[in-house]
Amino acid sequence: MSDMKVYEVMAQAFVAEGVDTHFALMGNANMYWSSLLALKYGVRTIHARHEHCATAMAAGYSRATGKVGVSSVTCGPGFTQIMTELTCAVRGGTPLVVFGGDTQLNASWSIHELDMGPLAVATGAHYVPIRHIDRVLDCVREAFHVARTQRRPVVLGVPMDLQQQKFPYLPDYKPSTDLGPTRQRPHPDPALVDQVVEMIAAAKKPIIIGGRGAVRTGAGPSLEALAEQCGALLATSLPAKGLFDHNPFGIGIAGAFAGNLARELFAESDLVIGAAVGLGNYTTESGYLYPNARVVQIDTNPRGLWQGLRVADLHIRADAKATADAILAKLRERRISASGMRTESLALRIANEVVDPKEYPVAPNTVDPRTALLELDRVVPKDWDIVVGNGHFTNFVMTHMRDRAADRWHVINDFGAIGSGLGAGIGVAVTRNNGKVLLIEGDGSLLMHIQELETIKRHGVQLLMCILNDGAYGAEAHKFRAQKMDAKESIHGRGDLAAVAKGFGLRGATVTALGGFEALVRGYQKNGGAELWDVHIEDKIPSAQYRRVHFGES
Repeated sequence: MSDMKVYEVMAQAFVAEGVDTHFALMGNANMYWSSLLALKYGVRTIHARHEHCATAMAAGYSRATGKVGVSSVTCGPGFTQIMTELTCAVRGGTPLVVFGGDTQLNASWSIHELDMGPLAVATGAHYVPIRHIDRVLDCVREAFHVARTQRRPVVLGVPMDLQQQKFPYLPDYKPSTDLGPTRQRPHPDPALVDQVVEMIAAAKKPIIIGGRGAVRTGAGPSLEALAEQCGALLATSLPAKGLFDHNPFGIGIAGAFAGNLARELFAESDLVIGAAVGLGNYTTESGYLYPNARVVQIDTNPRGLWQGLRVADLHIRADAKATADAILAKLRERRISASGMRTESLALRIANEVVDPKEYPVAPNTVDPRTALLELDRVVPKDWDIVVGNGHFTNFVMTHMRDRAADRWHVINDFGAIGSGLGAGIGVAVTRNNGKVLLIEGDGSLLMHIQELETIKRHGVQLLMCILNDGAYGAEAHKFRAQKMDAKESIHGRGDLAAVAKGFGLRGATVTALGGFEALVRGYQKNGGAELWDVHIEDKIPSAQYRRVHFGES
């Protein structure tokens, strides 16, 4: 029999799973386990000020490392706070394990009593309740196994009285990494490869769309080689932004964030090949982006019907890289090649495209967000991680910043929620620990969890924050204006976010004119630590996307 208590054995098991960083908000039901991880095993523990943010930080860590992120919260109201972030992680395919402290199994009553399982499952997360001491280590192993293999969050429900029991066995633990399936690249059916080759041979204007799975599996170079052979242009889904930015025939993001040139080219396309991409509503503009194209989807889990849409004419259940290589080999074997739409003049148009040329007046002491982001993109080194929150400002970031590797982009919009960017930015910054992480966030989103600026200061997190401050919930303000309604109920004033940052012990600067970002970046690089820029943007400039969707511009 061991002299260890259950929470001690569980801490040991988490370390065996490779956990080196943990994000927590401490309470009765997770405090002993959480502190032991840090004090005995040296696991870096970031103590957040809100449970939602602790879990968002764990998700940011997972995005940056590819590993399972770990957060912990206490029972009852500690657990209910993370429902939004659990849903975000489910939609984003982010592997997490949440140590969810639970109320006592044997208590007659508790003010914190809550049935955690239905809430967790409602978000799409997996729920593993620990109800008997004999199953403790099996449950930990299951949680990590599901998180890794299914790429989704798992909540581990751990009653606090069970945690304090003596563990009656030797604490032998075989981690899930020893039991999981060997990583593989499922190869395509040769008959389906032949069908795709025939479709390519008949096509005049093919386009390949790479998705998040193509980034994860390293399929980018194979897709580029295939595109060159068959004359295809290259695009990405939003989560794969940057995958083909370096390619002269990369036309950017497909769908909602597509520029005018990309829309023109998609409208002409007669064949679209989606590689490890969902091809859902946003990526395909509800099916209207490429109305004349036949569609092939390559995915390890292809869907015939997705988000209410018929996805493709042909589905190939296989790895994107293996399939691209197989198609390319068959094209070369049959000596099939084409230039498609690839011309020097098109490459020049792509390189020189002005994303949004429409002019707007700019009020004194504010900046045009489009011009500001172009300047920011020029001066922030290309090897930095860029974390982008969600809101109207996201449109400007996605369309005006380019030429960064896909694995350096972290766009936090899988559930369409605001308020998760700051937590994710902290998670990425803790992981990198190099001062090369830029968070771009809106004022409304930041203010939802402004308390985490204290977490940044307390833990010495190195993070640069650029807050695009329009003094409003910009998305709602522009939609009101599009309907010719008064937007004042969505406008709250800019405040002084730089002063707020200074109040938390960080450096802050207010930006009301262009031309100063280069000096600000140099100053940040020299001083290190954390810094917040309060960038006052003109609040009456709707993005091109909003003008098209809400204002009816063509």
